[in-house]
Amino acid sequence: MTTKESQGGHGWGTAPVFLASVSTILGAVMFLRFGYAVGHTGLVGAVLIILLGHMVTVPTALAIAEISTNRRVEGGGEYFIISRSFGITIGGAIGISLYMSQAISVAFYMIAFAEAFQPLTSRFEEFLGISFDPRFISLPATLILVGVVLRKGADLGVKALWIVAGVLGVSLAMFFAGSGPASIQPESISLFSKLDDPDAFMLVFAIVFPAFTGMTAGVGLSGDLAQPRKSIPTGIITATFTGMLVYILVVVKLASSVSSEGLAGNYLIMSDIAVWGPIIPIGLACATISSAIGSILVAPRTLQALGSDSVIPRSGLNSYLAEGVGETNEPRNATLVTSVIAIVFVMLGNVDIVARIVSMFFMVTYGALCAISFLEHFAARPSYRPSFRSKWFLSLLGAVMCLILMLQMDLLFALGSILVMASLYEGIRRS
Repeated sequence: MTTKESQGGHGWGTAPVFLASVSTILGAVMFLRFGYAVGHTGLVGAVLIILLGHMVTVPTALAIAEISTNRRVEGGGEYFIISRSFGITIGGAIGISLYMSQAISVAFYMIAFAEAFQPLTSRFEEFLGISFDPRFISLPATLILVGVVLRKGADLGVKALWIVAGVLGVSLAMFFAGSGPASIQPESISLFSKLDDPDAFMLVFAIVFPAFTGMTAGVGLSGDLAQPRKSIPTGIITATFTGMLVYILVVVKLASSVSSEGLAGNYLIMSDIAVWGPIIPIGLACATISSAIGSILVAPRTLQALGSDSVIPRSGLNSYLAEGVGETNEPRNATLVTSVIAIVFVMLGNVDIVARIVSMFFMVTYGALCAISFLEHFAARPSYRPSFRSKWFLSLLGAVMCLILMLQMDLLFALGSILVMASLYEGIRRS
């Protein structure tokens, strides 16, 4: 019989891993940018974008499933996996970048949450007589989210994931059941874009790719799982393929319901298609809140693990970040630091450039995970005996695709990300 102590943390099962991952995958980008993607690339192009994106995420999910069944994955999720495979120096450089991506993602999702209130903009301006600023919504909402997580801990956050995932499911069901007015329906399915000057395929891919990066969100809960070797592979693989299926169904529905012009010019076009239009902004709000919850649960656990390994070049700060509260070792101090970072970026109001950097760091992390899996296939270490095995060529494909897509998406940001990683590595090595 497994005891609470042997479980570690909250002793959760597979469901929180799946919910944290799938609710992050089916998030803001799905509601706000997939109509744009279909409008500019057509049905064929949008499906290619989904398949291309999953040439990165599927090998990464399989690589994580493999590595996590070789040994118990403790607190820190992806950072723990990388640092125990490549060493603390390399793992720390990637882990700090991963943490910043996760922390800033909280702000990104909360700013996107404010977009759900755009239909009420005119009423707001008429009532108060001032121009609407999304920060009127995003900043108070972030403060409330931070307060709830700090006061109630991760248990309430996971319970909230069940509620918002349910609303997300209802909003998708109403979207698929709707048809929209005849005025926006196309004469035939737009297999290719009918716009006169559509955006380039790789530009559209770069904008949409963050939609696929949520599959590892649940891995960060590793230290709170009863059976991480079982829950991590099952949760993230199921979430990855669920997300891919839903996205393909979404783009088919969009292409068959609205013309290219209508899709390209209306970011909330799903509202016009759904049986009940308001359910889409509600679903968007729930999707972004659930993604923010997932990020604010995962990021502090990554930071806590970094502190426990004394990665930060100040011993006092490491001790502060590594400190946990209660029997579940709740990362209260790391949550406070994460909250400050999130609030600062929410106050900036626009994280478009930061979001591109975040995507690059996620690519670096995924590439590293795939590289670990690939190298372990040929290292022949007696201690490496995972119960789940990916294929070496899939891991190699994932690693190579990460590098190629980074350079294709934005050469400047790709080189900048690599430079930051190198600087972090050198700093940790010398400390």
